[in-house]
Amino acid sequence: MAERIEWLEDGTAGGSPYSPRFGDRYRSELGGLEQAREVFLKGCGLPQAWAGQPQWCVLETGFGLGLNFLVTWQAWKADPLRPRLLHFVSLEAYPASADDVLRSARTHPELIPFAEQLKRQLCGLLPGFHRLVFEGGQLLLTLCIGDAKAMLREPSFEADSVYLDGFSPQRNPDIWDVHTFKAVARCCRRGTRVATWTVARSVRDALAQCGFVVHKVPGTPPKRDNLQGEYQPAWELKKSRIAPERKAPARCIVVGAGLAGAAVAASLARRGWQVTVLDAAGTPAAGASGLPAGVLAPHVSPDDSLLSRLSRSGIRAMLQQADALLQMNIDWSPTGVLEHCVEHARQLPAAWQEPDGLATAASDWTRPATPAQLAACSLPPGTPALWHVQGGWIKPARLVRAWLASPGVSWRGNAAVSQWVRHGAAWQALDAAGHELACAELVVLAAGYGSRALSEIAGQPGGRPLALQAIRGQASWGLHAPDAEPAQAMPAFPVNGHGSLAPRVPLEPGLAWVTGSTFERDNTSTTLRPEDEQHNFGKLKTLLPAAAQALAAQFESGQAQGWAGVRCATPSRLPSLGRLEGRPDMWVCSGMGSRGLTFAALCAELLAARLHGEPLPVEQRQADALLPQYAAHAPAAVD
Repeated sequence: MAERIEWLEDGTAGGSPYSPRFGDRYRSELGGLEQAREVFLKGCGLPQAWAGQPQWCVLETGFGLGLNFLVTWQAWKADPLRPRLLHFVSLEAYPASADDVLRSARTHPELIPFAEQLKRQLCGLLPGFHRLVFEGGQLLLTLCIGDAKAMLREPSFEADSVYLDGFSPQRNPDIWDVHTFKAVARCCRRGTRVATWTVARSVRDALAQCGFVVHKVPGTPPKRDNLQGEYQPAWELKKSRIAPERKAPARCIVVGAGLAGAAVAASLARRGWQVTVLDAAGTPAAGASGLPAGVLAPHVSPDDSLLSRLSRSGIRAMLQQADALLQMNIDWSPTGVLEHCVEHARQLPAAWQEPDGLATAASDWTRPATPAQLAACSLPPGTPALWHVQGGWIKPARLVRAWLASPGVSWRGNAAVSQWVRHGAAWQALDAAGHELACAELVVLAAGYGSRALSEIAGQPGGRPLALQAIRGQASWGLHAPDAEPAQAMPAFPVNGHGSLAPRVPLEPGLAWVTGSTFERDNTSTTLRPEDEQHNFGKLKTLLPAAAQALAAQFESGQAQGWAGVRCATPSRLPSLGRLEGRPDMWVCSGMGSRGLTFAALCAELLAARLHGEPLPVEQRQADALLPQYAAHAPAAVD
């Protein structure tokens, strides 16, 4: 459940927030705004220090009610010399509710517009990393929910500024001990500035032991002194494990104009890259991303597996992109999704079902379906089913086109790459006649199953072939015929579990339904097959008997239409994302199987973060599980 906060009557708007757990206030008696600005923002030399920088990263040891983040956001937006990209990484063991975060900000009217945007994304904060996106993707908040030492065990980034914040050392000693500061130091470069309101001797000694040079400065009332300093260890630092491929954006070739390729192009373009997207087809999203509409829902497992956790991160990223780029109820709709557990009841993780544990955060993601939701699908009471709150339907091709329209991205169709030639620090892509299609310092292969052949023609010694398997899928779709559909035969939301049904999707011919699809390994044909239409119909009969009966006439008369595409998967059933061995500056983003909508946006941001040495949107071990060498040998994830 969300952290309990008491609001003390002190004459301020809404009262003063107090933590019963730590017996301490969240902010000073005189309000936290000046403390946030003077102690943390100015204490780290901001905004002057970030002026003209391409990106900046702030690390905070206690998110609390988000005041320091809101003040930093406000300062960044008001600064004409602000960095193109601002990362704010904040640790929090006991997250407050979104309502309490907004209530806290009401004391400071100038922060309310920012706090309202923050509130809309503060949901489902289960343990782990959560990437929240603002300002068109230029302001990225990574909330790390859990123990600070564990969250910083394997840093993937270097912080430029550090806010040491939290309840007092006497009330919460763990956040101020030498072990926490060692973890913070691993995220710092020489010269990283640090600021905090406490001047306790134990804190100063622990910081000095970890390589920080700190000194007292005049404080803001009621504090007499604050603490400022820099990371300047007396010892020589070991070579950092953080080795970004390149920090300066340049040119990039992305091969593939589907979900994966378009997402990568947009993410890199936001960071200043000039991206050329090449595709063998004549139109974007001509392959597996051309499905009329896809269902978006997280994976659930009793042990909250790697696939389940990654799927939630992917869903969050995709919903953020859809909300920013697409027309709701035209291109996408966050309706929620019912999962009919046809074969057996899916068990939720035990920790999610404890009343005082993670139940509140978990219910923002998935909960047992209600009798009303079952009735809306004409399913009998007691049918085993789950309700995915963060779910809905999306038209993949619309999202692909929106990503390709990003400034800095150019798309070229009918451009099949037949050869790669290495010229110095750049790759040259040639067509079958030997003519140059594009030239760039970075290549990303995002052409689905075609990525395997594209990697092999690079011809670099020591390079392994990509472990990708073709997966043919055929879906069925048609137009709704209200006069022929009994009341409540069709739900108002998508249903999945044994195949899927996305009803009431507005397509050009009219309001449509989409169901399917088949899943056939090692088949690259896109020829429509009548037997696959019947296969989809058979699955629909099991998934939603009433809906199948309402659509029976369309299937039996041949009115139901088909669509076929080829996806690809890895042995691990997780995406393949990372730099290819033996091929300098050539990366892959592929292998998403039937979860392209779930993983495309997340993988694109993860690729960009690895390239630039930025904070990762997921934990390090989750990111490493997607590396091509791991995906080639890992056991299959349960789907």
